[in-house]
Amino acid sequence: MTPYQTWISFYTIVRKDVVRIMRIWAQTFLPSVVTSVLYFLIFGTFLGSRIGQVQGVPYINFVVPGLVMLAVVTNSYTNSSFTMFMSKFFARNIDEILVSPTPPWVIVAGFVAGAMVRGVLIGIIVIAVSLFFTDLAVHNLAVIILFLLVTSLIFAVAGLINGVFAKSMDGINIVPTFVLTPLVYLGGVFYSTQSLPGFWGTLTKFDPIFYVINGFRYGFLGVADASLSLSFGILLFFALLFLGIAWYLIRIGLGLRQ
Repeated sequence: MTPYQTWISFYTIVRKDVVRIMRIWAQTFLPSVVTSVLYFLIFGTFLGSRIGQVQGVPYINFVVPGLVMLAVVTNSYTNSSFTMFMSKFFARNIDEILVSPTPPWVIVAGFVAGAMVRGVLIGIIVIAVSLFFTDLAVHNLAVIILFLLVTSLIFAVAGLINGVFAKSMDGINIVPTFVLTPLVYLGGVFYSTQSLPGFWGTLTKFDPIFYVINGFRYGFLGVADASLSLSFGILLFFALLFLGIAWYLIRIGLGLRQ
């Protein structure tokens, strides 16, 4: 394929997904806004007034970065897994893509980019909503953007892998329910590892989502429970690992070629 043809293939995959996201905005954007408002009210306003400060910042300011990442992770993952599943079993448009000369990496990039658009937009919207509840400062904008993009990339690719393997809607939902949700809530969204006893504080640091929230929180507040370079290094490792797996699965057509 020529570079222009490659671009057209990539653009077509992304555009189809983005148009769908925007058309059903009440399903793709509104739930995260409502959930975030409830979190801000309960954990930020009501509990925050009793907890006071964590690591020298108001509790609501402390939890905002984690709640933003919660929305980014779940939406990026859900979008790519659902889109791939629908392409396999309902729309069947994955067959048309596979028989075309589109390289596997372009297919991966197209599905992932569409999910990243949703994840990043959700992150921006939740940040905007948080401004109604607190004055959120920005310590390092470059770090915020970097961790926002890398996080949405990782979980968009992870969702794509899930979508390739899934054979039913239960296969789509089981990972977010039994794997992703526990990892998110145990990743330091609502607490600092410094406040946990030794064993539990150490255990939290084996949760990869801890490093997502740690880096993003540093971008806003300038406080972190682990070094920024370590957090980014771990995220980069998972990004490359998942991209390699996704590329291989698309190349061999596992579960896709009928």
